[in-house]
Amino acid sequence: MKNQTKATAESLKLEDPWRVFRIMSEFVDGFHELSEIGPAVSIFGSARTKKTHKMYKMAEKTAQLLVKEGYAVITGGGPAIMEAANKGATKAGGRSIGLNIDLPFEQKPNRYINTLINFHYFFCRKVMFVKYASAFVIFPGGFGTLDEFFESITLIQTGRMERFPVILLGSKYWKGLLDWVKSILLKEKYIDHSDLTIFQIVDTPQDVIKAIRNFYGKKKK
Repeated sequence: MKNQTKATAESLKLEDPWRVFRIMSEFVDGFHELSEIGPAVSIFGSARTKKTHKMYKMAEKTAQLLVKEGYAVITGGGPAIMEAANKGATKAGGRSIGLNIDLPFEQKPNRYINTLINFHYFFCRKVMFVKYASAFVIFPGGFGTLDEFFESITLIQTGRMERFPVILLGSKYWKGLLDWVKSILLKEKYIDHSDLTIFQIVDTPQDVIKAIRNFYGKKKK
């Protein structure tokens, strides 16, 4: 058993230098594909939302309105909210981008993507979401969605990224989290009151467009 463990450790050491090249290739591919997309908005949300759910329809509508405002739409490329956003962008005649991730249960890209980029590493994929986004629109979701939300506001809070709109859609869903942030994080002084201004909560696709317009002052066309 000890010899087997040692052999596995040695094998991993040999693989590490080659892993760097794969990481580099993912960055190069991503930068190449996305460098000329123009202004874009990244949309996040659950991969489990049903097509009949109101949030699916709202994601589709939000993407349509964003395209009319002159934005490309970027999603994680999967089903549910991601599919709805790509569908809305495609129906509106816009750039519909999917940044798909390799998962053990094989997440298949949705059929509404017209620019697909596949990633093995989550952190490479995350860079693309942030680097090419003029705003984040975040629908209700699970751990992955929360991860994208907290990482974006942390980057803004720490000055590692310029401020841009981080918009949570669905006040009923986000209320509990916001209450906890205020009653625990803010009360215990783990964050400053100004940190609460990094993001905002809205309830309609039209509110999303209004928030982005208020930030940038005009359409991107």
